[in-house]
Amino acid sequence: MKSILNLFPILVLISFSLLISSCGDEDECTTTCPAGQVLTAVCTCVETNVVNCAGITCPAGQILTADCDCIDEVVETEVIVTTNVTENTTWTADKCWILGGRIAVTSGATLTIEPGTIIKGQAGAEENATALVVARGGKIMAEGTAAAPIIFTSIADEIQSGEVKSPNLDPNINGLWGGVIVLGNAPISADAVSVQIEGIPPSDQNGLYGGTDAADNSGVMTYVSIRHGGTDIGEGNEINGLTLGGVGTGTVIDHVEVVSNVDDGIEFFGGSVNCTNLIVYNQGDDAFDADQAYTGTVDNFVGIAGPESDHSLEFDGPEGAGTGTYTFRNGSLKGWNDGGTDGGEYADMRDDVTCNIENCYFFNYSENSDFELDGDPESINYTEGSIVFTGLQFNTSHLTDGKLLVSDIFVDKGSLDAFSTKPADATNVSSGTVGATITEFASWTMVDAEGLLTGF
Repeated sequence: MKSILNLFPILVLISFSLLISSCGDEDECTTTCPAGQVLTAVCTCVETNVVNCAGITCPAGQILTADCDCIDEVVETEVIVTTNVTENTTWTADKCWILGGRIAVTSGATLTIEPGTIIKGQAGAEENATALVVARGGKIMAEGTAAAPIIFTSIADEIQSGEVKSPNLDPNINGLWGGVIVLGNAPISADAVSVQIEGIPPSDQNGLYGGTDAADNSGVMTYVSIRHGGTDIGEGNEINGLTLGGVGTGTVIDHVEVVSNVDDGIEFFGGSVNCTNLIVYNQGDDAFDADQAYTGTVDNFVGIAGPESDHSLEFDGPEGAGTGTYTFRNGSLKGWNDGGTDGGEYADMRDDVTCNIENCYFFNYSENSDFELDGDPESINYTEGSIVFTGLQFNTSHLTDGKLLVSDIFVDKGSLDAFSTKPADATNVSSGTVGATITEFASWTMVDAEGLLTGF
């Protein structure tokens, strides 16, 4: 687990956010009108008159007063959500939706989020951490578009619907709220058929995930950006940007961005969901993490590390009797280094994992970065062909020392020296000919708006 970055600016931003409107920079009106009166656009209460002003009709956006005058009516632009979604509900793009706590979409309910909608999490930690949790049996229908992405961010962010780039938050700030958690009934490999997801206290049964339905459907997430999250819920346990626990193949995850999360960018806990067009920027731990015998495929993905990032890929195996293999293909992964030193690692294969990594391009890593088999179980899996690396390319042309060749980058930490007997299917290059299709992330992502796709 990583410490929260830029602590002082975060505290200043959170404090300042309490002084301004959560979804804009105008003063917020807190007046409540008595029965028979309505709130006007200038934050006053007036009596309405629908009986004694015969022949007078007000245009749209205005109301008729007791004095037979037409005046502008206030339009509520902010909704604070403090209770779980227990019935079919729509969050519309004409309002800013504020998560006032850990909000669950419960079993049997569907939350529909319109394209262009902004959702903001209030500040909070530990039991007060804000997050959106789609429980088993619940659904999220968050179908944004390239022209109108759906954005999850912090209440400190002054972004409004129609904008992609925050007008006030640095893209590297993290830990301002929780994150998005989607849970399903697909198989996992754990000590029980269903277990509690990390980041949610055991007292909240909406945090259970796992089951027997590999085709389970938790809804749709397309053109969704999740920013500045990962608050600590206690004892060093942070929420991932996007957590997918036991999510089945009936679910659609496509064009999703995670920006500056304290813990992992996107983590899979078992399940079988297939994902396309994923991008993670400046994660505090791993960009992409898979555990508990995940069995899906991730196709076309980008990771851009920051100074606190650990691995671009951390792949773990089963934690119970169930087994499974997953595939990550067509990825472009950019490391971080400070004059060739510091920075995180390329990848780590752990805990008896079986997986395939295909057609990926790695560049800008440190002279000490490596690509590891963590021990003998992983060495055996690699040697026997249940861990497969195909068409990997490594650009170390920016380095003058350290691990320059693929023969140095690939490290077997077990006792078998697997790469000596079976060299990885990997080459050194000065520019990549494999990897992600970067145009899939143009126009709708914060990463693109900040000019951070340069060099891919």
